[in-house]
Amino acid sequence: MVRQGAFQVLFALQSNLDADPDTVCQQIAVDEFDLEIVPEYMRTLVQGVLIHQSEIDALLAEHLSSKWSLDRLSKTDLLILRLATYEIKFESETPDKVALNEALELAKAFSDDKSRRFINGVLSNLL
Repeated sequence: MVRQGAFQVLFALQSNLDADPDTVCQQIAVDEFDLEIVPEYMRTLVQGVLIHQSEIDALLAEHLSSKWSLDRLSKTDLLILRLATYEIKFESETPDKVALNEALELAKAFSDDKSRRFINGVLSNLL
């Protein structure tokens, strides 16, 4: 639920660059999950991806096959990869395999099997 919420917040922020991340977090927490308080880890994920996005994108670019660039990825796949990469590289308390599995669950919910396999390959290369 927390990662799904973070994904939805990042997706909304990418669609509306002027939106306030905290406001969007609150909206997603209330509207999607019936929560009164935004889970702290959801905020951590959103802020972490936003703060480290250039570093994350550089890491991802290194681990994409030569046929791919970040510009060619769907917005959904890129956001899932960014979230997982943030957890793998910047959140020491999250085991890498958990971050990978959670990314695959997000891909299952918001993408398709082909994307799920692609995400698995990129993240496996990163690990």
